[in-house]
Amino acid sequence: MNDLMIEAITPSVGAEIRGIDLRTQLCDADVVSAIKQAFLDHHVLVFRDQDLTRDQHKDFGRLFGPLHIHPTQRGDDYQGDREVFPIEVDETTVLNNGGLWHSDVSCDEMPPLGSMLLLKEAPAQGGDTLFANMHLAYETLSEPIRAMIDGLEAVHDRRQDIRHYGLEPRAGVDYPKHVHPLVVVHPETGRKLLFVNPAFTTGIEGLADRESRAILQMLYEHTAINPSLQCRVRWEPGTLTFWDNRCVQHYAVWDYRPQRRVGERVTIASTVPPAGHTNAW
Repeated sequence: MNDLMIEAITPSVGAEIRGIDLRTQLCDADVVSAIKQAFLDHHVLVFRDQDLTRDQHKDFGRLFGPLHIHPTQRGDDYQGDREVFPIEVDETTVLNNGGLWHSDVSCDEMPPLGSMLLLKEAPAQGGDTLFANMHLAYETLSEPIRAMIDGLEAVHDRRQDIRHYGLEPRAGVDYPKHVHPLVVVHPETGRKLLFVNPAFTTGIEGLADRESRAILQMLYEHTAINPSLQCRVRWEPGTLTFWDNRCVQHYAVWDYRPQRRVGERVTIASTVPPAGHTNAW
């Protein structure tokens, strides 16, 4: 525990944790407690030089809750490990996974608590991931805009995400689609945050299409063009990054073609849906 070092990446979001081997130190209650507190404080945690087996990776995830199964891996015909979401980009890739600002699977009734991506291969140049603090995204909106969006609800639809990849939803497939508040509270801290994203959010309930598009576009741009909300994580082989999906959005930068980027993501399930400030998430 004495060797554990936590260094902020930016004042608003992200921290690197050094002096830890996730294979051997997670039985230390003090270490786990420090990681959990840093997770709430910084929202994005970066661990370098981690040589985890798949089972060790999943065991780390289970310290925070049961594991989440991605919608693409829920069918009876899926042959791989349902608890691990593979990431593989190479010279044949047409569209990059995660190449829009988003929170993972916000279309679920209970979107994931968090995600842990462990990179096996990293490009020599490029391939960073941007993360944005959605607490600050909400708090830095003007008071009239905050008052306007508080209490509104938006639709999050997996079919929209499918179409971003140039695909059409298949007939007979059950794609997750749920309505969540635009402004929710973090279930552990009670702090408000903005909960819409361009990958999954299709519209605001009760508004005309043009009104909904205008408001959502303004909110998306507020997150995307405001670097004071963000941090940037540079990947190396053995880097594991763990982000709080409840209050962070991310964007995987695809600037490294034809180089390869390969990893595995373990995702932690939430047990309650996102809720506004009058309820708990």
